[in-house]
Amino acid sequence: MNNVHVGSPVMFGTPVMFGTGKEAEFTRPVAEPPWVEWEPRIFVGVLDTGCDPHPWFAGRSGFEAVPEELDADDDSGQDRQAGHGTFVSGVVLQHAPGAIVRPRRVLSSLGFTDDYTVAAGLRALRRAAQRRGEPVDVVVLSSGCRTIDDRCPDVLTAALEAMSPAVVVAAAGNHGSTRPFWPAAAPEVLAVAATGPDGKVAPFSNTGDWVDAAAPGVDVRSSFVRLTSGGGRRYGYARWSGTSFAAPRVAAVVATALQADRDPARARELVEHFYPYATALPEPVAAE
Repeated sequence: MNNVHVGSPVMFGTPVMFGTGKEAEFTRPVAEPPWVEWEPRIFVGVLDTGCDPHPWFAGRSGFEAVPEELDADDDSGQDRQAGHGTFVSGVVLQHAPGAIVRPRRVLSSLGFTDDYTVAAGLRALRRAAQRRGEPVDVVVLSSGCRTIDDRCPDVLTAALEAMSPAVVVAAAGNHGSTRPFWPAAAPEVLAVAATGPDGKVAPFSNTGDWVDAAAPGVDVRSSFVRLTSGGGRRYGYARWSGTSFAAPRVAAVVATALQADRDPARARELVEHFYPYATALPEPVAAE
């Protein structure tokens, strides 16, 4: 069985059902992350819609653009999820400016993918790193699915196991449900819920005992690419909400920790310290 995945802000996510609009919104300029080079270098794979050569990325050491598909359905308008990967990569860079982002396109600009495409993307990321002689330190996944039997698809389980010792961080999904969302719910993956301005888990975010961390995911601001009327591209900034944008925040903490001591177990401990899930849960409402 091959399950269809949806990007965290699409279909069941914040922009569709929870009132923030189904597309990223314009926002004022965001401060560019500093240009620094870490030693040792830390490589973060971002499996998403790609990453355009936005000014934040173009010219940075090691960056290789994977241009976004902005209008896959050829309707002369920007697709709902176009720019998503550039936005997610920007969140990583804001909080881990020395990381080298390795984008890989596995999610369509309309917000869909499937088990085999994600698994193939993980394999391709790993093999490309092997050819370069570099590690894959952290992986960010922002799409996922539910399954009939609430078990992780076998093809994803195998692909995730092969990524060790990389730390895989995934969006918990935006269904407002406790039902497992794969691959985030896999035990080897850090599943990240989204919090709002009050520090509590946002109503749209999935929750459950399979979630590991909770990070800001409401009105996140980051790098973005837009389709112009002439079919060109314009680089700027956007505001967006969803667990897709909480996951790269956590991935940045992991990357920073690995840069310090390259200990994945310690990195996970720091995530639990800085972005604890249990304390972000709303207080239960007392019965009257």
